Amino acid sequence: MKVLFLTPWYPSEKDAMAGLFVQKHVEAVRAQGCDVRVIHSQGWVDTWSQWKALRREGWMPDVVQLNVIQKQGFLALWLKKRYGIPYVIIEHWTGYLAENPVVKSSGWHTRFMKVLCAEAEVVMPVSDQLTGAMQALGFRAKKWETIDNVVDDFFYSNAAQKSTHEKNKTLLNVTCFDEPHKNVKGLLRAVKVLSEQRQDWQLVLVGTGVDYKEVRAYADSLNISESILRWTGELTPQEVADEMHRADAFVLSSRYETYGVVLAEAKAAGLPILSTPVGIANEVADIIVPQEVAQHEPGKFAELIETILWHQDTLALTSDSKERFSEKSIGKHLKDIYAQVLHT
Repeated sequence: MKVLFLTPWYPSEKDAMAGLFVQKHVEAVRAQGCDVRVIHSQGWVDTWSQWKALRREGWMPDVVQLNVIQKQGFLALWLKKRYGIPYVIIEHWTGYLAENPVVKSSGWHTRFMKVLCAEAEVVMPVSDQLTGAMQALGFRAKKWETIDNVVDDFFYSNAAQKSTHEKNKTLLNVTCFDEPHKNVKGLLRAVKVLSEQRQDWQLVLVGTGVDYKEVRAYADSLNISESILRWTGELTPQEVADEMHRADAFVLSSRYETYGVVLAEAKAAGLPILSTPVGIANEVADIIVPQEVAQHEPGKFAELIETILWHQDTLALTSDSKERFSEKSIGKHLKDIYAQVLHT
């Protein structure tokens, strides 16, 4: 089976992390024996140029996978109308969410996006929350289906790395430090409250980003004990997995997410999860933090952190999700969808 991926986001020399989740879908489909080609482009001219290069090789897809409903969708729609090649869509973008309202309910660009959505054989947002947001804006599809992102095998639980003799508890947060999106300051306010009550724990903050210096300065202004906070900076995926295997629980304080790959990774690592109700949190988190609490009620947030770290025996922890997030499982899921589309 020949599959063409069209995407505006994909790892490159300029940004090795951009669209990494799309690359993992590509690798998952290739692992199923499919011949996959990728057109990674921000504009129509470059998209068309790359397509012509594929045609000069004599290559023609059986099915097209459009990732994010953007300009590349012109090619998907044209291939359907010109050659009868079906296309499906995977949508990741936060722009549909009410918390990040980039997509409007009307306008020529939205009308074009809605046409692309309606003409697709299957539309696969990465969470039920994203599906609901698209539908609320008037997007319609022949068939809706949710697709997960892939979690690397090395994230899966390796409890042996966590010493049972360690007295202090470790809470982990992995973020890109985009403050309007991630609300790390709200988390730090809760950390300040709990740090005044007990010192036998630590929050590890992994990552960097546009607001990293601002957030660190904010942490300094709160006068949180140096023993409570550890800042790692940017880590490789393997190093993030190692931090997860050493931690006792994971926390996410985001204002919005379409999926939350770090939630899937934490679940694969076997960590209890405390999260705001974003992305897949309602499916995998053990404690949900209401947005009002995460942003404005540090005392209540601190109580929930204490629960996830020291009172896990009172929680009905969610089950292991290894099969759900594995490359093999998701690759097979996508290949089965392509096969269904080609035989309808």
